[in-house]
Amino acid sequence: MKKYLKHLCAVSAITVAVSVPNLALAQAKDSAKAKPVGPIACPGYVRAKTNIPGQKTGKKVGAALDFYNLDQVDEALKTLLEIETDEPFDRAFTDNFIGKLLAGSGKGKESLKYFVKAVNSKQLNDVEQVGGIKLIADLNLQEGEYEEAIKWYKEWLEFTCKEDFDVYFRMANAYYQTQQYAEIIPPINKAIALAEKPNKTTYALKMTSYYSRKMYKETIEVQEEAVKVFPDDKNLWTQLGMFYMLVEDHRKALSTFELAYHQGFITKAAEIRALSQLYTMNDIPIKAAQVLEKHVKSGFVKKTDTILSSIGSNFQQAKEFKEAADYYGQAADMTSDPSMYFKQGNMLYIAERPNEALKALQKSLDEGADNKGRIHMVMMEANFYQGRYKQAYEHIQEAKKDPSTRRNARSWESFIKEKAKNNGVTL
Repeated sequence: MKKYLKHLCAVSAITVAVSVPNLALAQAKDSAKAKPVGPIACPGYVRAKTNIPGQKTGKKVGAALDFYNLDQVDEALKTLLEIETDEPFDRAFTDNFIGKLLAGSGKGKESLKYFVKAVNSKQLNDVEQVGGIKLIADLNLQEGEYEEAIKWYKEWLEFTCKEDFDVYFRMANAYYQTQQYAEIIPPINKAIALAEKPNKTTYALKMTSYYSRKMYKETIEVQEEAVKVFPDDKNLWTQLGMFYMLVEDHRKALSTFELAYHQGFITKAAEIRALSQLYTMNDIPIKAAQVLEKHVKSGFVKKTDTILSSIGSNFQQAKEFKEAADYYGQAADMTSDPSMYFKQGNMLYIAERPNEALKALQKSLDEGADNKGRIHMVMMEANFYQGRYKQAYEHIQEAKKDPSTRRNARSWESFIKEKAKNNGVTL
């Protein structure tokens, strides 16, 4: 179960390592179609006058744009790289355009130096400046430069005085990638609040932040909220149940797993085994046995000696001794385990099927059982209560050889002798 939980949590952590959509590619392919960036929201902000490149630079840019429109990106880049200008806006505009073409060609890392130069010059129009800062952050995230990405996302927030789901979400992801788990919480809370519709990965990031810091109470609270928001997500239900098990809240774990089971959300054999285990932990052994039995018969849970023994054990706890004997017997036949034959024989004896019990107990001896004294004591009783005093006496002699049963065997010996004498049986 711990292995499954570990596995289940490891799987959960992987889901938050989200890939970053290549916004640079989208913007560079067609800047006219790029998602427009709203105006800066800082108090007292007044939009600056829009600049355009000078005539000389403009001619080169126009030529580059013609090449670009013909899908001749290399020629467009070559034309732009030939531009030499000391005019601050023209230089920034050209560098920004070069950056977009490089990013659109899959050269994100190379494009960064041009974007950074353009943005740091502070010469770009407001829309390009805001978009450029965001693009630098996105590209750094895409290239695995997470600390740089965080720095530029913060720069975007400060420059725009705006709140944006995408920025907060990506910032939280960057903190996750650098294992700064505590730092995930402020931006991911913002992202959750700003999301146009609920986003599962935001909750996964928040849960992972707490889980990685062993803050299990908070982990469970996030998971409980996620289940409410996404009630049809089967993985969230079983994961919540596993977290309850982690903190040993077996009652809540069982109720969660039961709800998941009845909604058809249990899709793994390990989860059926977990449900059965929870019934056992909550002192409902009959259901623990029945749920495993049902899914072993259907083939959903693989029939192994361990599973069969578990079913037998739960039937035994539920005092369904005949059924317990049946499953112990199946486990024994699979493995020739003398302890399983002993359990089968013991259950058959309790179920008042002494002759069948004797056969199973003899198999236990034949397979080399260690607890010979105990086995002979049960075989003695199975014979004694059927009036077979001679056989009972033989088993009591064997039981006397085992130090663990010697004392009890001696007390029975005189009793058997007396019963045999009273019934005219010679021992």
